[in-house]
Amino acid sequence: MNEHKKEHRPVAVVVDSTCDTSAPLRPRLRTVPLTVNFDGEEFLDGVTITTRQFYEKLIESDALPTTSQPSPAAFAAVFREEIAAGRDVLVVTVSSQLSGTHQSAVLAAEEFPGRVFVVDSTNAAIGAGVLAELALRLVDEGLGAAGIAARLEREREDIRLIALLDTLEYLHKGGRLSRTAALAGGMLSIKPVVHLKDGAIELLGKARGSRRANNLLLREIEAAGGVDFDRPLLLGYTGLSDLLLQKYIEDSAPLWQDHRGALPVTGIGSAIGTHAGPGAIAVAFFRRGRG
Repeated sequence: MNEHKKEHRPVAVVVDSTCDTSAPLRPRLRTVPLTVNFDGEEFLDGVTITTRQFYEKLIESDALPTTSQPSPAAFAAVFREEIAAGRDVLVVTVSSQLSGTHQSAVLAAEEFPGRVFVVDSTNAAIGAGVLAELALRLVDEGLGAAGIAARLEREREDIRLIALLDTLEYLHKGGRLSRTAALAGGMLSIKPVVHLKDGAIELLGKARGSRRANNLLLREIEAAGGVDFDRPLLLGYTGLSDLLLQKYIEDSAPLWQDHRGALPVTGIGSAIGTHAGPGAIAVAFFRRGRG
């Protein structure tokens, strides 16, 4: 394609801290942190509080934390550094339906016309992470920032983020589920399977017991179109341990076929973790059928 042959300035990929990616990719991304507030105590997400510390506090706290978007000035400072170094900037943000973070990035970009391109992931956490990984692949292919933005805006429609929750407690705390339903679910060992749609967590189905829930998650992945293993894939877990995720991978081995040795895994941060609670597992992938 002609877009691969054009000469472009190098491209820096910038994300916000709600974007969860696998550890090997993080050094290649510039991250602008959100602020996390626990009972009046503020932390810079990923800077003054780690993912592990976030879950330790979440488990201890009666009230859910809140997050605050970065200011346009915080984004502009990063953009200015990258442009001064001779790079254009491609930005991937959390869904504009979930946070004002996208708008902060857009406002900051206005100071640098033709040099900064902002893409709304329409997703969060590992869902935004797979789009950021695709951006890095396109950088490696030699595309310029404008071309990458155009590709991401097309391909983001194929992203699916599906999660299996261990508890309904945090959906209840966040006002997304009645206490009666949460208590009944807990007593019946109900494991809900949810996805992210238009910036909101929606229930796809419920199962009793972990094995049935794993089967439900597997069915929902197939119903969403199946996994395109040629594009980025990311598995994630909330809480302090990935044991439940590793068990899920074992129980759903046919889905991963010959890919199990290379499955990228990461902890899921505050964006989804606040409402999913600890013990959730999630899969973010591009559905098959278009590339």
